[in-house]
Amino acid sequence: MSAAALAVPAKPRGAPFRVMPGFRLSLGFTIFYLALIVLIPLSAVFLKTFTMTWPAFWSAVTSERVMASYRLTFGASLIGASINVVFGGIVAWVLVRYEFPGKRIIDALVDLPFALPTAVAGITLTALYSSNGWFGRFLEGTLGLKVAFTPLGVVVALTFIGLPFVVRTVQPVLEDAERELEEAAASLGASALQTFVRVVFPTILPSLMTGFALAFARATGEYGSVIFIAGNMPMVSEITPLFIITKLEQYDYAGATAIAVVMLLVSFVLLLSINLLQAWARGKSGK
Repeated sequence: MSAAALAVPAKPRGAPFRVMPGFRLSLGFTIFYLALIVLIPLSAVFLKTFTMTWPAFWSAVTSERVMASYRLTFGASLIGASINVVFGGIVAWVLVRYEFPGKRIIDALVDLPFALPTAVAGITLTALYSSNGWFGRFLEGTLGLKVAFTPLGVVVALTFIGLPFVVRTVQPVLEDAERELEEAAASLGASALQTFVRVVFPTILPSLMTGFALAFARATGEYGSVIFIAGNMPMVSEITPLFIITKLEQYDYAGATAIAVVMLLVSFVLLLSINLLQAWARGKSGK
């Protein structure tokens, strides 16, 4: 075989270099896979909902019991994600910036909510925070604070399952952050608080918002870890995913999909808003 046949064709001047050829084929496969896994199931939910009349749809999604489940689900999800932004950021900071005995064990424990079955997590949290549990006995007996079978228990469960999303999103950003900037700020007379607010925080803000969005999205659809500790009392501690399951058990498929559509739309709007804020924060930090 001649040397000319073995020669690699020259890349046209100005053309971008791609490791994997076949952009059109890859793009077509990506769109097909996305449609098969995401778009078609979601469209089925909307098509089933469209079989309802508008009065029936409005009645199904705005009943008093459903509205109470909305308030609990989205409110507890927001609270849990907000708590994780603060304490998840602290955990990520400690794991990146400090060396201490047992660091690898604590780092592995962060991923426990990922690996632990949600039902097991719910049973464990219920056992810990019930009136005779290790934590619940102290909280209820000393502080008069009841956790299990209350909306507070829902917040605890959603905070538990959302923590890894914030830690694992912020951790690599802190690892790649240039510490020379912090040292330069300190050498110019900035205090530790000023250095964090003006140097560190703008760097990790986009990742914090990403972790918040992921934790919130996971919490809105969480079911297994919540139903045990919530108590599932209508108008008090009943989450929307449980109410959807109840509708399905009653063979009210249209009503179940109607509530699912509302949750989907509200979650999409909230996540879109968070992504826009995240893009704004990145643009501002890049200036």
